[in-house]
Amino acid sequence: MNIIETQDLTKYYGQVRGIEGITLSVKEGEIFGFIGPNGAGKTTTIRTLLGLLFPTRGSARIFGKDVVRHGPEIRRDIGYLPSEVFFYEGMKIRDLLHYAAGFYPGDHTQRIQELTAYMELDVNRRVDELSYGNKKKVGIVLGLLHRPKLLFLDEPTLGLDPLMQRRFFDLIQRENRENGVTVFFSSHILSEVQRLCNRVAIIREGHIVEVSDIRALQQNSYKKVTVIAPDLTPDSFQLPGVADLRVEDGSLRFYFKGDINQVLRRLAALQVQDVTIEDPTLEEIFMHYYA
Repeated sequence: MNIIETQDLTKYYGQVRGIEGITLSVKEGEIFGFIGPNGAGKTTTIRTLLGLLFPTRGSARIFGKDVVRHGPEIRRDIGYLPSEVFFYEGMKIRDLLHYAAGFYPGDHTQRIQELTAYMELDVNRRVDELSYGNKKKVGIVLGLLHRPKLLFLDEPTLGLDPLMQRRFFDLIQRENRENGVTVFFSSHILSEVQRLCNRVAIIREGHIVEVSDIRALQQNSYKKVTVIAPDLTPDSFQLPGVADLRVEDGSLRFYFKGDINQVLRRLAALQVQDVTIEDPTLEEIFMHYYA
């Protein structure tokens, strides 16, 4: 079952392109990565899915319901952590969290206590006393306190120290594993996406350029080859499918896409001291799409 489905989703701000022709689906229970640099259209996509922006054309459905016609109903089961968080400055954190919990049916007191303890958040402090990182932790608790079925995370780790980032990732994986929460995770920090996500979409200048399982994306992309041998020159591996070839510190490095036997035949003709052929990282694949 698909939790999110979009078809030709497009948003223009006047004559300025936000996103264009976004077609994708997110399955129930998966952690879906959405990657691209700042300005690529990640936040516009999320805000349009949330019904905070109205699409110029196209459609989007969450839980099988149109996000424009059924926005209030859909949002009851959604958690959202924006990239920038702003709260009522004079409120204590405890009051802010209980105020927000009042918008959802049921008693969320125990859930608030569990989340604030896990995120090491002092609920007796006022919002205007908090660092940016602690405000981000408040945002995490707000996004999860009502036990959402779907969680949108937009650059969620900005402002968190490395230890708290790890706790946050563990929390998200636990929510996904134990409670079946579907996660739409937008980031430009590719190591985070590679660590958490099952599938990933790459967005470039408002357009989706690739949607794939992360492992398949690595296997079907360029291989990264490093060769150490005497008398290497760039001419040693002038082959179709070779890209970004360079000689550095006695080793030759390049990316290759094609029949790997061509590379092996070249290697057999050399006095090779060492060779490494490996899958590229998600960051290297990403840079290939933006090159």
